[in-house]
Amino acid sequence: MEQIKVFIVKRRKSVHLKIIAAIFIVVTVITATPDTIAQNDGHPLIAPFEGSYIESQEAKEFDEQQLVIGKVQQDGTVKTEKIEGKVTRIDYRDPDNRSSLERMRNYEQALMKGGFEIIYNCSNEECGPEIQIETIGYYPPERYLTAFLKRDEGNVWIGVFVAAGPWTKIRIVEEKPMETDMVKVTADILKTNILKDGHMAVYGIYFDTGKSDIKPESSETIKEIATLLQKNPSLQIYIVGHTDNTGNIKDNMELSNKRAAAVVTDLITRYKIETSRLEAGGVGPLAPVATNDTKEGKELNRRVEIVKK
Repeated sequence: MEQIKVFIVKRRKSVHLKIIAAIFIVVTVITATPDTIAQNDGHPLIAPFEGSYIESQEAKEFDEQQLVIGKVQQDGTVKTEKIEGKVTRIDYRDPDNRSSLERMRNYEQALMKGGFEIIYNCSNEECGPEIQIETIGYYPPERYLTAFLKRDEGNVWIGVFVAAGPWTKIRIVEEKPMETDMVKVTADILKTNILKDGHMAVYGIYFDTGKSDIKPESSETIKEIATLLQKNPSLQIYIVGHTDNTGNIKDNMELSNKRAAAVVTDLITRYKIETSRLEAGGVGPLAPVATNDTKEGKELNRRVEIVKK
């Protein structure tokens, strides 16, 4: 019985020593972490305040982020910019002995030195009442600014949220178009959609602005249309051209018809599809699938559709 007691005591002592050692290691790591992280991570366009360290960080190649550009009104409305592009979100833990004013002043000066324009800034009551904003969360912090940089490779927006906590949130958006052609059109996809809906919009056929010559990078998509027709010999289709509303309607109607005819000609001459199975038509801007008031909407409206006869 005594041996068992001795064993328990020794075991507890051993466990205590291990716990103490583990705590020592954790404390050492935490003590060494802040300067290391702040110097090596973050974002190349905006360095953290000296002595700060990262609590969380994420980057997405294409996302959207709202940034505030006006005071929150009493009814809870606020003017924002919703920007799309590569979004980086970083949350910093700042030194306890540095005020929110000092931290914000440093960020503001650094951004202006880097060529940024301060679009909007505010502090405390100037920012308006607290609300919750999509992609931001609770707003405002103690101090806030939105900065903008125009550059050839894509404009940059930065939002800086400084709280008395002390913490700082940085939101960086590098504007760029979304990568397209991530989903390829195949003969099977075409068949499924045409049998289900009677038509399908195809975005993999390209033309230069104002022209009807098919660009070489369209060949893969046209080949899939040919494969669809070869595998389904009884299928007859219309090839219908669509444009956005840029320019006058007469020119757009003519252009959309020429583009559709170019696709039909390619299917007949290159892939030997019977002429009787194909018919070209153009409707210009008369059947949009999105608003023509935005760049993205115009891109969706410029398309070729395959319609089952």
